[in-house]
Amino acid sequence: MKKAELEKKKSTARALFLSGMEQAEIADKVGVSRVTISKWCTAEGWKETRAAKNITRPELVNKLLLTIDNLITQVNEAKDPTLLGGLGDKLAKLSAVIEKLDKKANVVDAIEVFTAFSKWLKFRAETDPEVTVELIKQINHFQDIFIIESVGKGSLA
Repeated sequence: MKKAELEKKKSTARALFLSGMEQAEIADKVGVSRVTISKWCTAEGWKETRAAKNITRPELVNKLLLTIDNLITQVNEAKDPTLLGGLGDKLAKLSAVIEKLDKKANVVDAIEVFTAFSKWLKFRAETDPEVTVELIKQINHFQDIFIIESVGKGSLA
């Protein structure tokens, strides 16, 4: 198999994986083994990218708010004054996490835009000779670097 053909398969597989398709199904559609798909996922961080795409900030914030509500309810029902001291510390920590999520929300937004752009490029490649497999690969590479660096900083550059 030629390198360009392999890269096209990898790019297609990445787009399918990020859209939520299972590895075995991707392997069948793309024409490679499931082991190859698994290696690509691991080597290029597809699982992390998909997880970041699928877990939205509002979902996380809602779960944290439910946790806060449950903690307050537990302390009130226990009627144990010693639990109040620990509650304040836990609430402060949970509030700090929510604040950090505000910074990371931009990263999730970027991933959503990059995924939509990758799908558009794949579609565009069918009719536009300027959109090559190599170009798509380079764009995906730099998008991945951007996301990794943004997650490390806690906000977008």
